[in-house]
Amino acid sequence: MTATAAMKRPDPPETLDAFRENRTYLGADHARNERRTWIVTGICAATFGVLVAGGAATHSLAVMASGLHMAAHVAALLVASAAYALARRHADNPAFSFGTGKLGYLAGFANAVVLGVTAVLIAVESVTRLLNPETVDYGAALPIAGGGLVVNLICVWLLRPSGDHARRHDPHGDLNLSAAHLHLSADAIVGVFALAALLAGRQLGWSFADPLAGLLAAGLVGQFAWTLLHRAGAALLDINPSAELTAEVRRRLAGEGDRVLDLHLWRLGPGHHAVIAVIAAADPRPAAAYRARLAGLAGLSHVTVEVRAEGEGAHSHS
Repeated sequence: MTATAAMKRPDPPETLDAFRENRTYLGADHARNERRTWIVTGICAATFGVLVAGGAATHSLAVMASGLHMAAHVAALLVASAAYALARRHADNPAFSFGTGKLGYLAGFANAVVLGVTAVLIAVESVTRLLNPETVDYGAALPIAGGGLVVNLICVWLLRPSGDHARRHDPHGDLNLSAAHLHLSADAIVGVFALAALLAGRQLGWSFADPLAGLLAAGLVGQFAWTLLHRAGAALLDINPSAELTAEVRRRLAGEGDRVLDLHLWRLGPGHHAVIAVIAAADPRPAAAYRARLAGLAGLSHVTVEVRAEGEGAHSHS
């Protein structure tokens, strides 16, 4: 019978029963990120209504693009908020064999698809407007675009990562928060494009600047969508998230003449990774001794070890 060991930072559990019971692999800032995501969802929903109404009234594609992008944000933020709530609510549900930490990656993947669709919609509308120009009310559109940009910047600030994640890019951080933050960062840049286009149209008479800004925004949003799809897809498909961590695990387990026959590393949630290792040893030790070699490795939260005697069929699992 195979027993599974969960090593939780900073102090690993002392008994095998504790290893079996702990399946909570949520991010360290889960509660904070969930709360802020709900707040930003409400702000974006209100801003969406203002931008769409303003874009329609002024015939500004740049403002309308910001509104459409904001609508995508509202949907994306609702998905992100729901993922946080569900992951928290079902964190101890035994039906989830490896916890609910991956719900955030699923939400991030869904949001990347929404972001991609938004990019296509903006691009199509931009090309249509280039071929069939419309008169833009620059005086009315400028304050709307400016206000939308201010709201976006506030939301970007609210969804900033905390602690160490705020000081450096962390690929092992909360992807659900990263997806929401990336959505709003993209929208802020779209807002900058919109303001530049409206100013160029009003001051220089460049009527093409407005739809051109929409095309540029579509390209940027599409790039952000691809980045999110790649990161979320890698986690959902259990692609090895860290060659460095894998190498360190292998180095520690292969000490004292033992051989690592098989090794798998994958992500369970923000800041949490799992390892399955098969070790061949001339003088097999208890599986707990091999787990102890991995103690202190940051981000390693769930370990399964199988020990085989060299040239024999005997197995020790833990």
